[in-house]
Amino acid sequence: MSTTALHNKNTNENFRDSLATVDKEGHRKWIYAWKPKGRFYTIRTWLSYVYFMIFFGLPFIKINGRPLFMFNIPKGKFIVFGKIFWPQDFFIFGLAMVTFIFFIILFTAAFGRLFCGWACPQTNFMEMMFRKIEFMVLGNANQQKALKSAPWTGSKIFKLSLKHVLFFLLSFIIANFFLAYIIGADDLKKIITEPVSGHIAGLSSILIFSGIFYGVYAFFREQACTVVCPYGRLQSVLLDKNSMIVAYDYKRGEPRGIKKKKQPEMAPFEPGDCIDCLQCVRVCPTGIDIRNGVQMECVGCTACIDACNDVMDKVHKPRGLIRYASESSIATGEHLHYTTRMKLYTGLCLAVLTVLSVLLFTRKDIDVTVMRTPGQLYQERGTDSVSNLYNIKVMNKTDKDIPLTVKVVNIDGTVQVVGKPYIHVVKEGQGSGSFFIMLPKKDIHNRKTEIELALYEGDKKILTETTSFLGPVQ
Repeated sequence: MSTTALHNKNTNENFRDSLATVDKEGHRKWIYAWKPKGRFYTIRTWLSYVYFMIFFGLPFIKINGRPLFMFNIPKGKFIVFGKIFWPQDFFIFGLAMVTFIFFIILFTAAFGRLFCGWACPQTNFMEMMFRKIEFMVLGNANQQKALKSAPWTGSKIFKLSLKHVLFFLLSFIIANFFLAYIIGADDLKKIITEPVSGHIAGLSSILIFSGIFYGVYAFFREQACTVVCPYGRLQSVLLDKNSMIVAYDYKRGEPRGIKKKKQPEMAPFEPGDCIDCLQCVRVCPTGIDIRNGVQMECVGCTACIDACNDVMDKVHKPRGLIRYASESSIATGEHLHYTTRMKLYTGLCLAVLTVLSVLLFTRKDIDVTVMRTPGQLYQERGTDSVSNLYNIKVMNKTDKDIPLTVKVVNIDGTVQVVGKPYIHVVKEGQGSGSFFIMLPKKDIHNRKTEIELALYEGDKKILTETTSFLGPVQ
C-alpha cells in the first residue's frame, strides 16, 4: 500500500485489484478524456512538433549515400548513423541492448516514466495527433459521450465516418514512413511510383502496418500502455521512494472537500487543499485517480498537473498539489537524492557504453572467413610443392566495390585464385571464391602448418587471416 493511500481514509482500494479501463464484469470502459490545457500541455505540444519532424524527416537524411537509420530485418541489414551493420555484428547490437536496459533502469529509478509522457511514440501520436483530430471532429469529452448514446442519424454517421477515415489516412501515412525505416526511402518511393504488380509484398506491408496503427489508435488506445507495454509493469521493481514521479501531495490535500461558509470555525472537519473536483481524473488518458498514489497505468503525461493547477488558481490556493516529486520529498519536504543504487547503475552504464564505443570504432569494414575446403587432402604439385584448396567468404561493409588479392606473408608460398585473378566483392554485399595455396615441401615440417594470409586491395593491405595448411609428414 502506498503512503498516499495510507493517508487517505476515504480511498477506494478497488483500484488495486483491476485496471481503470475494465469494469467488474471484465468489459472495456471507454475513456473519454477531457482536453488538457496548461503550461505542461503547451510544452508537450511544441515538443511533439519536434518529434514529428524528426520521425517524418529522418528517412530522407543520408550520409555518404546511406540512410541515417535503417533497420532492414528481412535482409539482415542495419544502418545506424550512416554506418552499416550485418548479422555478423549482432554481438554489438546485443551489447547495445544491454546498455539500453541499464539506461532504462537508471532513468526510471531517477525520473520515473518521464519518457512515456514526453517522448514515447505511442503517447505522442495518440495524444498529440489522433486525440486532437477526435476533439476536432467529435467535440469535447461530454459531446463524445452524448454522441455515443445518441440515435443513429445522418450527422452521427458523418462525424464517426469522418473520424475513422481521417484516422486510417493518418495511419496509412505513418505506416509509409515506418516502412521507410525498414527498407529505406528509395525503395519506398519505388513501391509508391512503380506498378503495383512489381511490389505486392511492399504494398501488403504498408496495408498491414496501416491496419495495425489504425487499430491501436482508433480502438486499442491506452490499452497499449497498460496491457501490452511491459515498461509500466516494471515500475514496481524500478521505482523507489526517491524516484521522480507525478505525485499528489496528500499532506496538503487531505482530507478532501470544501469547507462550507456556515460551518463553525471549531468544527472537526478541516479540509485540505483538494476540493475533490475530480478534474485530475477526467483529463487522465488512462482513467486513473492520481490521488491513489503511483499506479501502473500512469504514463506521466502531466495532464492532471495542469488540471489541478488550474483549479488551484480558481480557488486561490498555491499550485503544485499535484506535481513532479518523489514520495520521500512529499513525506519529508526534502529534494531528490542521488542514491547509491543510482550511482551503481551510472557506473555500469558508463562501463558498458565504453566497451560498446570501442567495439564500434574498432569494427572492421571487411569481414573475412577463410577455411580449408572440407574433405580435401593436400595435392602434390610436381616433386617439390604441395597445395591445399581453400574457400573464402568476404563481407564488404563499405560503399565501394573491392577487388581482393590474397598473399601468403609468413612463409614462401604462392596463391592461385580459381577462375579469376582476384576476388571481387560488391559494395555492401558479400563475395566468395576458392583458391589454392602452394608451399614448397622443404618448408613443411608438420602435419599442419600455420600460415598467415594478407588480403590486399591493390597495394593496400586491408587485413590478415590465419589458417592451417595440411601437408605430408617429412
